[in-house]
Amino acid sequence: MITDIVIVVAAALLIGVYVSWRAGRIDRLHARVEMARAALDVTLLRRSSVALELATSGLLDPATSLLLAAAVHGTRSDSTDGGARPRDLAESDLTRALRAAFSQPDFRSSLSGKEGADELLGEVEATAHQVFLARKFYNDMVAVTRDARRRPLARVLRLSGNAQAPEFFEMDDSLIADKTSASLGR
Repeated sequence: MITDIVIVVAAALLIGVYVSWRAGRIDRLHARVEMARAALDVTLLRRSSVALELATSGLLDPATSLLLAAAVHGTRSDSTDGGARPRDLAESDLTRALRAAFSQPDFRSSLSGKEGADELLGEVEATAHQVFLARKFYNDMVAVTRDARRRPLARVLRLSGNAQAPEFFEMDDSLIADKTSASLGR
């Protein structure tokens, strides 16, 4: 009789420890998602700052500069005032504006020799790559967190509490992919 009670208590204790560990894991995953989102936001802000610097540098023709500046303005107004337009669409517009600027015929050759052009273009490309990496990392964290929340034990015992399920951040960030495919075709 005593052994049965000890076994039941030990099993209950082990189950309690496991459930507590799962709840803590889900909580830690949510914290990681928040940190990854903050890093993504910082990276997107850095990219828009560098794009605005390119737009106002005088290196581009006036129409391209205006297009780029308008796209940057769209990302900043949407992210700061909760505009009617989703942020992912505004960020995709900025990517398309950058891609349009970079895909102009003889774009690089027309800027070669201008002071600071190579450094600024390199910085734009580097920040575009950082956005790609930050978005990929964020979306990977969201996928892991959503998977942990979907587990039967987590759903039945509501281990995620009242926390909202994190959402994926989808946007067009193919500036680097286009550059890579263009350089492979040369």
